[in-house]
Amino acid sequence: MNKPIIIVGAGLVGSLLAILLGKKGYTVKVFERRSDMRKTRQYAGKSINLALSDRGIRGLKLAGVYDEVMKITVPVYGRMIHQPDKSTYFQPYSADGKCNYSVSRSEINFLLMDIAEQLPNVSFHFNEKCIDIDFNNTTATFENTETKHLQTESAEIIFGADGAFSAVRLNMMIKNDRYQYQQFYIETGYKELIIPPDANGKFQLDNHEALHIWPRKEFMLMALPNPTGDFTCTLFMPFEGKNSFEQLITESDVKNFFETHFPDAVPLMHTYIKDFFKNPTSSLVTVRCYPWVINKVALIGDAAHAITPFYGQGMNAGFEDCVILMELIDKHSGNWHKILQEYQTLRKKDGDAIAQLALDNHIEMRDKTANLQFILQKKIEQWFYKLHPDKWIPLYDMVTYRPDIRYSEALQKGYYQDAIIQKVLQLPNIEQKWDSSETEQFILQQLQFHPFQYQ
Repeated sequence: MNKPIIIVGAGLVGSLLAILLGKKGYTVKVFERRSDMRKTRQYAGKSINLALSDRGIRGLKLAGVYDEVMKITVPVYGRMIHQPDKSTYFQPYSADGKCNYSVSRSEINFLLMDIAEQLPNVSFHFNEKCIDIDFNNTTATFENTETKHLQTESAEIIFGADGAFSAVRLNMMIKNDRYQYQQFYIETGYKELIIPPDANGKFQLDNHEALHIWPRKEFMLMALPNPTGDFTCTLFMPFEGKNSFEQLITESDVKNFFETHFPDAVPLMHTYIKDFFKNPTSSLVTVRCYPWVINKVALIGDAAHAITPFYGQGMNAGFEDCVILMELIDKHSGNWHKILQEYQTLRKKDGDAIAQLALDNHIEMRDKTANLQFILQKKIEQWFYKLHPDKWIPLYDMVTYRPDIRYSEALQKGYYQDAIIQKVLQLPNIEQKWDSSETEQFILQQLQFHPFQYQ
């Protein structure tokens, strides 16, 4: 362990990876192109609130930081759907009462950095932009963004944890023939807004342990709670066309749009017009690439598999990458060639799967959550799951609460189960007999054609 492990990127995954490797005894140097965000308490990255769930929690527990992180979270048990007529109804995430945890991206990042930096063998280096990777000699060259000083660091391993627009991945693409790379932008962008606490510092929305959604087919508003009594809101809508960002030019445009489509939210969002024009409109990209590993340089987190936020799995998938790596370090006794090759083999398939699941869930949240047939579908799935947990697990549960089921396996099983449930919804009078023994037997019969066993 004479040479350090270099991590490029001090974001969520880079910081957790530094803790995990540091606690295994490795010397770790983390290089970040931005200045130290903790000094100004300002966060230059994306600011959508995150949904921490079981896959990510595994990583936090492995690193021994779970209890500290949980202090800055709020439990979220399901979706509170807001209809245009101001009526609401609640869709639980799980028949078992499981929950996700809403957490501020900046606050969890700051906390993980603080914890990593307390380890004697972990150091952070800010304002250091990665400009070159030598894959044959495992070196990284950095340019200080303030002094323009160049330094080349030699490493045992280099991890690119530098996000969707990774400099490490760019070097892979430039310097390696036949490198596979695809980036895909959806037509939807997003803008952050806020519902502040009331005069007493309390939540203004009735159920603060829910993800609030105003689904409007082509666009939607979301709100996730913070421990400080406010909600971080995100408006997702197309960049162009009808009901799009390009149509909202003046304050009057924004006011009319929100009062028309989100009438129950407007009285709570005292600064939404100012925030709309102050906060940037950001894009949403999916990245697929291969290989993730070249010699002793590896991609991890968004650098390997950037995804859209609609399944709440970006952070969780990145933390799960770290868990898999730690397990492989133990399995292969520190043989990095074997570790990295098996890491890539295992995670590439799952990275592609969660990217597709996230794209699918965008349509579900935006278009289907207010649809009566979709609501019935969810009721049937949760009812049948409670009757036969060995034969059926709802897709959301598989993805969010079952880290023992791989993303790729969940995707396959989810598509199969959806095909069955669509047949169920075609049964005569299903609205009246959805929880009958007849429906139960029909599903059991369908499952016989291709039974999956759940442990």
